[in-house]
Amino acid sequence: MGEFIVNFSNWIWDTPMLVLLMGGGLILLAYSGFLPFRKLGHAMKVVRGKYDDSNMPGQITSFQALSAAIAATVGLGNISGVAIAINMGGPGAIFWMWVSAFVGMATKFFTCSLAIMYRGKDSAGVIQGGPMYVIEEGMGRKWKFLSIIFCIAGILGLLAIFQANQLTATFRFVILEPAGLDAGAPTRWIIGITMMVIVAGVILGGIQRIALVASKLVPFMVGLYFATVLLIVFKYINNVPSMLWLIVEDAFTGNAVMGGAVGAVIVTGARRAAFSNEAGIGTAPMVHGASRNNEPVREGLIAMLGPFIDTIVVCTLTSLVILLTGVWQTTENDGVRLTLSAFEMALPGFGKYLLMVAVLVFAFSTMFTYSYYGHKCFNYLFGAKRADYYNYFYLITIVAGAVASLEVVISFVDGMYAIMAIPTMISAIYLSPKVRAATKDYFKRMKKLDV
Repeated sequence: MGEFIVNFSNWIWDTPMLVLLMGGGLILLAYSGFLPFRKLGHAMKVVRGKYDDSNMPGQITSFQALSAAIAATVGLGNISGVAIAINMGGPGAIFWMWVSAFVGMATKFFTCSLAIMYRGKDSAGVIQGGPMYVIEEGMGRKWKFLSIIFCIAGILGLLAIFQANQLTATFRFVILEPAGLDAGAPTRWIIGITMMVIVAGVILGGIQRIALVASKLVPFMVGLYFATVLLIVFKYINNVPSMLWLIVEDAFTGNAVMGGAVGAVIVTGARRAAFSNEAGIGTAPMVHGASRNNEPVREGLIAMLGPFIDTIVVCTLTSLVILLTGVWQTTENDGVRLTLSAFEMALPGFGKYLLMVAVLVFAFSTMFTYSYYGHKCFNYLFGAKRADYYNYFYLITIVAGAVASLEVVISFVDGMYAIMAIPTMISAIYLSPKVRAATKDYFKRMKKLDV
């Protein structure tokens, strides 16, 4: 079964996803008139709360929606995902992560604008958003099969198994192994059960508690990680230009790892970018769809900041730490252990502990938000009354993730993400004229308002 999961993931993330996510995203970027670049300043004003209105329909503020979305995306994908990208595709994979992020900004603008434009109601009459409602409300019930496919893949793919796996690996590598303590299966079970109990304390309180915790954790999380990474980059500041050049050069040669296989480097970069910033996957529209906002375009502008913060800023800093320290060439570690090796080499004695704190916050904040995504998918398929059963299934799988192998875990999540991307991108491209018309109307009104 493990071999089948790995093979399926490798197949679907080759040409099919490259065409759908990168190609579809480029179409949306051009169709928007390169809006993410032109309207970045306005998006920053919006996220600062300039236009917030507590009387608008929805469950959380736009800032809380962005915080919850970033809590899910700025996480272990930026620590482990970047390490995996460099390990599999060399430094050049980072360049293609950048390209995917800029394309992903347009994708998120469209998908999250649509999440407000075509909100639906669940069986309890509560306003909900997400690709499944966009498809049903915007494209019509004849397309509902796409909503069902999205939700089935979401229930399985949005489990916290990767976060549980890598947090367990971090704890073993930083605490248990140096102390000579047993890091075998029984210990992993104990760690998994402990994580499950902590996550249960937050997610059983619903989206309001998840968003509240995320909006408190995210600034701290990003601040701590930034401070530590910038300290390391400053230590090796003279080598930064050569590392940036290595990223660009290897992107078009693939010499570092793939022996000239540029196509494989592009696929690796696109795959890890999608895992990291989730643009086109359909997760962010679910949380942005719960925002107290009746301006679809405004919510889309807020959402498009996610891939920029996540990939262009955070992933770049992580990649520089791994490349500057040289651990990607001198160790066989992968995932979070590779990043931990880099931090320990750059900041001997305390670097790995600083990263462990960041990983702890990253992992838990992501676990909290992912539960909400899966809950919404379950709600759509089985009704609001049964939706809470999903939380218990979700909590149990945290323990499973703690004891499973990294390759199978990440391949399973990648495969489900790919399936989720198909309905999300189809609906975004199909309904893109609606978003374009709404964008023209929105900025026309904003121009009058600013005057």
